[in-house]
Amino acid sequence: MKKIMTGSERRKLILTLMRESEVPLSGGTLGSAAGVSRQVVVQDIALLRTEGHEIVSTARGYVLDEPKLISRVFEDHHTDEQTEEELTTIVDCGGAIVDVMIEHSIYGKLTAPLSIRNRRDIQVYLKRMKESESELIMNMTSKRHFHTVSAESEEILDEIEDALREKGILVRVAEVENND
Repeated sequence: MKKIMTGSERRKLILTLMRESEVPLSGGTLGSAAGVSRQVVVQDIALLRTEGHEIVSTARGYVLDEPKLISRVFEDHHTDEQTEEELTTIVDCGGAIVDVMIEHSIYGKLTAPLSIRNRRDIQVYLKRMKESESELIMNMTSKRHFHTVSAESEEILDEIEDALREKGILVRVAEVENND
């Protein structure tokens, strides 16, 4: 049985599709991808606009008018207690933590989305980890893990790299395979 997306999940998908597209996306195209009608997409677009997303309607479809972010993958190593310091360092420098990934010797590459953009997101994440009594994914690989970090410029990513290196958290900037 196919799981039906919540409205919040559907709006996240719509934003992701618009961010990844080089061309405007019609309501019908977005609706097909999300499994809803064009009318539902129109309502979702209105809600996304009220949340502050700059979405422009064109004759050919919707376009997300936001700065294009660039990404870099950092390989980090630290204790559980340094997790907050690591994440705070990244967001305080102007970055967003897209995901966390490990290379497991048996399971291969395991990636989990994070979408941490600010200190509030960090606190929510840490609270959920504590309440769930879950282990950090990095504990499966002797604390070595990777974060995809996005920012508006190379300079911001350089600043994040320098700050993580200074704190002894950064192992290296990882080379990423591009499957495009």
